[in-house]
Amino acid sequence: MEDRPLAELFEPATRERWRKAVDAALKGGDYEKRLVSKTADGLRIEPLYEPAAPVAQPVRAPGPWRLAQRIDHPDAGKAAAQALTDLEGGADALVLVEAGAPAARGFGLALTDADGLEAALNGVMLPLIALRIDAGGRGFEVAALLKQLVERRGDDPAELDIDLGLDPLGGQAATGWVSEGWETRLSQALTDFSAYRGRVALADARPYHEAGASEVQELAAVLATAVAYLRALEAGGHDLDRAREAISVLLVADADEFLTIAKFRAIRRLWARVEEACGLEPKPLRVLAETAWRMMTRRDPFVNILRTAMASASAGLGGADSVTALPYTLALGLPDAFARRVVRNSQIVLLEESNLAKVSDPAAGAGGFEALTAELTEKAWAAFQEIEREGGLARSLASGALAGRIEGVRTARERAVATRKQPLTGASEFPSLAEKPVAVLDVAPREAEARPAGALPSLRVAEPYEALRDASDAILAQGGQRPVVFLANLGPVAIHNARSTFAANAFAAGGIEALGNDGFSDVAALTDAFKASGARLACLCSSDKLYETEAVPAARALKAAGCGTLYLAGKPADEASLREAGVDGFLFAGCDLLALLTEAGIRAKG
Repeated sequence: MEDRPLAELFEPATRERWRKAVDAALKGGDYEKRLVSKTADGLRIEPLYEPAAPVAQPVRAPGPWRLAQRIDHPDAGKAAAQALTDLEGGADALVLVEAGAPAARGFGLALTDADGLEAALNGVMLPLIALRIDAGGRGFEVAALLKQLVERRGDDPAELDIDLGLDPLGGQAATGWVSEGWETRLSQALTDFSAYRGRVALADARPYHEAGASEVQELAAVLATAVAYLRALEAGGHDLDRAREAISVLLVADADEFLTIAKFRAIRRLWARVEEACGLEPKPLRVLAETAWRMMTRRDPFVNILRTAMASASAGLGGADSVTALPYTLALGLPDAFARRVVRNSQIVLLEESNLAKVSDPAAGAGGFEALTAELTEKAWAAFQEIEREGGLARSLASGALAGRIEGVRTARERAVATRKQPLTGASEFPSLAEKPVAVLDVAPREAEARPAGALPSLRVAEPYEALRDASDAILAQGGQRPVVFLANLGPVAIHNARSTFAANAFAAGGIEALGNDGFSDVAALTDAFKASGARLACLCSSDKLYETEAVPAARALKAAGCGTLYLAGKPADEASLREAGVDGFLFAGCDLLALLTEAGIRAKG
């Protein structure tokens, strides 16, 4: 009997053989439409990539990334207790959130003097952790308070790993206003903190990401910010080598694993290109990560645990030095101890049990990641150069040029969300009208998300669906009944079930409760059941074949029975005759569901 390795018994795997198998499986379907996707920047995501030769990639210093937790409780004593709990539970970095910062989400600490800062950090030994200040427009003031606190405690500044988080240009993006003379103040801050081990300036991507920016736009804005700070520090008398060591960047990590990993790898390549252009030998850039506010949902918030875990893993695999994951209830209010523990332990699992930080650059040599990293790097460099041609980031923001480009991407994404091309689990897909509320320490003030005129907006993609659900819940809370839709199911369950289930889930995304049934074989029984339901809306659900003979008479009968608005689940070829019979709209995969639900909610109220 011949003894050969199993692999030798099969033909070699080639792209040609793979493509032939794919074409057979597609059965004439369009390869480009079915298997090739595109990012918001138009980058192609192929279904298969060849192995790639690893490119020299700047990476994180050996060792795990830091696990950072937000400290945002408005009460200083409770904030200190949170900090100690997190540090005892495995975190090794803290993010101190000031009440006026855009990232405070309506909470945060009101830090007005060194005593208040001391109370918020009571029991926290700064030499043993990394600390980032997130103070928004009050960054310079809070930095001065921190300096007072360190001097009061007698800590050795050289032992302190502190990111002051000074980001005046990020403040301009978030508020429409930039402090006068920020360049001089930034340079002075570097002088004042020259003995410290951390960073002074932060190029923060969050204002751009929350406004809807693509990966390329986010990278370009961050790079333009960092270059502006590099220039300001050099103009203030600091040599370039010292100036570049005073700058860190913060990128946003979302649930798209491939793009997040590629984006974090790309920023290191981009910064190395800036260093080389300055005649400097590249050094490791400090890259911080925070999971995306844009992807968080108020509905079915437990899904946020999965989103933030994927985002944290992707940021770590992409080379982030520190990762801050948002608690899964943050969009609802001030997270409690359980929500904080969940988000902390999720990262501990990634680090300690999954060992994701054991390899410095796990994406090296992977065709897909190498291709995406290279494409993001080149496109982001071109977008950065465009900002530079506009006079730099401050002028691009002031003129509205960058905001206009971001708005174009945001509009396209909003369209994808409305049509569910970009699905949102728990919000636009698989919603539950019976979901129970989750616990928070305090409910978030809705007006906290508003931004002044001239500022980039801060938006979560699920907000339009949440608004519809909120309106429905408000009716229920006042003792009324949710808007309802009668599912006019034609034929037995086996015939209508696929579309009736689809319709019920779609209407639930807008807070409209579907009244189901086992189906009807005659029009009289259908209309009697509709009248008994008391609904103003109805939706025909059945197969295309049954629609050919039953949809028109059923539509006419339902309209005659008092149906105010009638939908049909599906997209039949003969829409004209159905509309003539009384069908007002069609519910199908790819329709503008948000517009349909908005209209249905209004009509359901009469």
